[in-house]
Amino acid sequence: MVPGKKQNFFELAIETMLNFFEDVWGDKGKSRRFFAFLATFFLFILASNWFGLIPGVGTIGFHEGEEFAPLLRSLNSDLNATVAWAIISVITTQIAGFVALGFKKHLGKFFNFKSPIDFFVGILELISEVSKLISFSFRLFGNVFAGEVLLVVMMFLVPYILPLPFFMLEMFVGLIQALVFTTLTLVFLKMATEAH
Repeated sequence: MVPGKKQNFFELAIETMLNFFEDVWGDKGKSRRFFAFLATFFLFILASNWFGLIPGVGTIGFHEGEEFAPLLRSLNSDLNATVAWAIISVITTQIAGFVALGFKKHLGKFFNFKSPIDFFVGILELISEVSKLISFSFRLFGNVFAGEVLLVVMMFLVPYILPLPFFMLEMFVGLIQALVFTTLTLVFLKMATEAH
């Protein structure tokens, strides 16, 4: 009946995320409906970003000929993983749009033959859906990979003193990237579930 410190921490984290999603969406019901998906997205991307900052990750491995193959590597420093995140986000957005608006009405956003202008706008909407895959995946990959390269360079120049501020910066960047990816998914879900 009396919550402890751990329970208070987790309740605070969940309430903070839920309030943020409700503020962005503007609809409590829909934000609660997609809360589990969005919170999982945020936490998994955050953990993947921060995993690359653990000492030894990316540096312990073996040589295959002239190439170095690390045993452990940050998930989001691989383009395949970030493309997978983008595909999951876009497919979920489309499914939510079909469920909320119906098959014909949601498809009408992309294929509208009422006038040449509506047809052109629909084609632009379709192109924007495809471009989300590219922008999502390259934004996350680029930031995480660049952060890892920056830390390696700083460790090479001055091994113990100089990397600490950059390490803290990369923790912050990992948090921001997880938040940006989740917020963009939330905004696209909101747009997909509303009429044109």
